[in-house]
Amino acid sequence: MTTDGPDRTAVPAGLARAGVPSRLIGEILLLLYRGFGHAVAPLLPLLFARRARRGKEDAGRRGERFGRASRPRPDGPLVWLHAASVGEMNASRPLVRALRQRGLVVLLTTGTVTSARIAAAEVDPGVIHQFVPYDTPPGIDRFLDHWRPDLAITAESEIWPTTISSLARRGIPLAIASATMSPRSAKGWRRMRPFARAIFSRIPLCLAQTPEDGERLSEFGAPQVEICGNLKFDGGDLPVDASALDALTQALAGRPVWLAASTHEGEETLVAEVHETLREDLPGLLTVIVPRHPERGAAIADTLAAQGLRLARRSQGLLPDPDCDIYLGDTIGEMGLYYRIAPVAFIGKSLVPEGGQNPLEAARLGAAIVTGPHVFNLLDIYTPLFTAKGAEIVRDARELADAVRALLGDRRLASERAAIAANVGKAGSGALDASLAALRPLLPPARDPAP
Repeated sequence: MTTDGPDRTAVPAGLARAGVPSRLIGEILLLLYRGFGHAVAPLLPLLFARRARRGKEDAGRRGERFGRASRPRPDGPLVWLHAASVGEMNASRPLVRALRQRGLVVLLTTGTVTSARIAAAEVDPGVIHQFVPYDTPPGIDRFLDHWRPDLAITAESEIWPTTISSLARRGIPLAIASATMSPRSAKGWRRMRPFARAIFSRIPLCLAQTPEDGERLSEFGAPQVEICGNLKFDGGDLPVDASALDALTQALAGRPVWLAASTHEGEETLVAEVHETLREDLPGLLTVIVPRHPERGAAIADTLAAQGLRLARRSQGLLPDPDCDIYLGDTIGEMGLYYRIAPVAFIGKSLVPEGGQNPLEAARLGAAIVTGPHVFNLLDIYTPLFTAKGAEIVRDARELADAVRALLGDRRLASERAAIAANVGKAGSGALDASLAALRPLLPPARDPAP
């Protein structure tokens, strides 16, 4: 990533051409994969029921996961944009807005309950949310029969063989935005190279985040690869409800506050340990914990209460009183609120080996960033941040406590680090313009701009 933002550059297609035997093997494997999808389709209701019991599916929208639409298809051109979860959906928002400005209806699909709940707050009637169907021929065929998209766009690394082959059979172009392929993923695809070529050769356009991503995608037969950058750099400020912000700010009454954002299982207890370490040095300290999966709120509350900590859960409509130790932000769609009240933010999914979460949302709202070492899924963002000293790495609860103590004790240091992170984010922008330019030949004719 350069300070001038991403360059829209092409990667030579097909760095290694497949021979006839390899292509034939790949086509056979793809047919077998589709056949397997037909065979397992009758078992998917059992999988859905199991996931629904665990809160990972919305039982009220069961049909969508099997390709049965819950909304009518509107008239006119329609672009299908798929984002796996909350992070990809937030990163895709600028692209959705740009498509709407062209007068195109956007069918937005996601695969998680949390992302669906956030999408439900969308006020634009030209953005329709559905759960993505399982990658089996019956469900995908029903989905495509109903929605008939003019163009499909998927975000980052979502590769579903049946969906990709079904789009190709119908002549519906597919583009991958912010396309990425890690060395680990590439190693896995190389073990089944003919199958990989059968899939990637059916993706007309890959908009890679980095030249390295582009080379890996081209290696597996993607016919057109362009380096457009990461859409996460082009996101705007997370929204906030002004009245909620005012109420929470008043409740804090000048208390020192820090935030543990997007935490995963195993991190909340470490954050609680940090709070207990710091509260004598920082009287009135409030620690805000926002789990990546809000449905874990009750379990987290029980665990921390058993440690003697006093909690208030936002999902219960509570505000922190002066005696509250932990404010548990177990709600959906309020990250813009939490980042605005905390000058210091630890970004979770990083003290456990899960790969990290996007720190740019915190940077844009003026929070000094602290992270664990496990950020391998977001090196294109974290590497320039670390180089510029716009984020600090901690490896355990002791180091996290030291970092939070230093930043809360020195607001100038916290502000300087936040400003560096914000500048790194601005320097990396440009992916949206580059992506739209590359997508232009595939876009359906524009209509009157959306209101």
